[in-house]
Amino acid sequence: MALAGIDFFIIILYFVGVVILGTYFTRYVKSSGDFFLAGKMLPWWAIGMSLVVSDIGALDFIAVSGQGFKYGIVVANFDWIGCLPPIILAAFISAPTLWRAGVYTIPEYMGLRYNNLVRAIQGLLWGLFLTANLGVMFWATGLMLNEFVPIPDTLLGGTVKAVLEPVWGEHWPIMVHIILIGVAVGIYTGSGGLSAVVMTDVVQLVVMFVGGIAVIAVGLYQVGGISGLKEAIYALGPEYSHHFDLLLPVDHPSPYPWPAIIFGLAFVLAPAYWLGNQAIIQRTLGAQSEWDAKAGTLFAGFLHALIPILIAFPGLIGLALYAHEVQNSDLAFPYLIHKLLPAGMTGLVFAAFMAALMSSVDSVLNSAATLWTRDIYQQFLFRRKSDRHYLTVGRILTALFVLGGIFAAPVVNYFESIYQAIQNFLTFIQGPNLALLLFGLLWKRANGKGALAGLFAGLTTSIGLFTLQRFYHLFTQDDPFLYIAWWSFVASVAVTVSVSLLTKPPSPDKIRGLVFRLAREDREVQAALEKRAEG
Repeated sequence: MALAGIDFFIIILYFVGVVILGTYFTRYVKSSGDFFLAGKMLPWWAIGMSLVVSDIGALDFIAVSGQGFKYGIVVANFDWIGCLPPIILAAFISAPTLWRAGVYTIPEYMGLRYNNLVRAIQGLLWGLFLTANLGVMFWATGLMLNEFVPIPDTLLGGTVKAVLEPVWGEHWPIMVHIILIGVAVGIYTGSGGLSAVVMTDVVQLVVMFVGGIAVIAVGLYQVGGISGLKEAIYALGPEYSHHFDLLLPVDHPSPYPWPAIIFGLAFVLAPAYWLGNQAIIQRTLGAQSEWDAKAGTLFAGFLHALIPILIAFPGLIGLALYAHEVQNSDLAFPYLIHKLLPAGMTGLVFAAFMAALMSSVDSVLNSAATLWTRDIYQQFLFRRKSDRHYLTVGRILTALFVLGGIFAAPVVNYFESIYQAIQNFLTFIQGPNLALLLFGLLWKRANGKGALAGLFAGLTTSIGLFTLQRFYHLFTQDDPFLYIAWWSFVASVAVTVSVSLLTKPPSPDKIRGLVFRLAREDREVQAALEKRAEG
């Protein structure tokens, strides 16, 4: 799937431009607050655009299209059901409360609301998850780049192959692409921090939408519109009869039957992601005002309504046109680009893919560095260092996370698909994380002992169910990550409530400013503070 000269020119121009733009913001980074939270100067429109491309990356173009190819439109639920309702909750509950609390990270909030042991465990878990997440993103990128820009065996006289092949075997060409991308994104993320991440995201969103719409427009024209698309897929056989159903039957062999979508996705994974994922919430923590935090989140919801069309429909189009040619569903999107688009437009769409990749990777890198600098290094190792010292540590950790993501990338091969790999990683921690966050935000009675017990209960449940499925096929689905998320959440809720009610409640002083308040209560508190100041 070779690229033409004009395609290479467009891709290189875009790639170099984004790196230059990102490193430009180095001049505005004078403190750790500038690096981790952009000096709390982000406007709502930049937050909204950055939230979308932080959520939708190269992983989604490759993996969601692949799942659309394999299972149909049901995967659009991960954006329609899985984004729009929880985004509204995030805009009015978690975003303003966390912004007012003045925290840098979700684990930092957990430490203030509960205790430092909960904070430490959460910091470690999120650091490991974000490393795995980076690995999946890198692998999706390397997979696609290897299809379009194959690495010759003779590169540097065969030296590169001789060094990498003993470590990564036949996957060494993919790893070359991963290393190059990791270094490039690491440079501008480590230099400009969150400011660079958000402002490059703004550019990348525009490129991503233009490229994605180009694929959909050309693809639908080729297949004869929506009616032609349905006709072509239904003609493939009865096993494709549910490809246009948003909710699948209970006994459907895919990982997405309707109970799993409702209970696992709508009730657990989606709210946990939008209310408490560090890579998402960090943008609102850097907002210049509480209003900007709310407005930016709602703006992201508006933009997100179009996303399933961009990332799920290419899989359906690929199935309609090339069902008998594509053997690996994860390659449906790159195959579609290669077959459908002329020279020049291929480069544009490839640039959109690179935009999606870089926006997701830089977000995860910045969040991972923030987490381990604030919640591990500063909190438990070196508490009294200078602000400049923590800025340097954040940049060093950015480089280390790039290396961790590179070495974690081949782990994807242990899963059926890229998309299921990342969802499984999320499943382990999202259930207990959501339970602790919701109780922390909404229930004054929740305490540190209850949170710690609930965290262990949720983790034990998710790991136990995953193990039982792997060895004893506990569920009818081959990969029941949505069910595992639901039951780990239930276990965490039950234990957190029970232990909190059986132990001493937290003092009002401890939780002041950390629990969600209605607008009326906010006005009353503000009026009381003003009256006290006048007196």
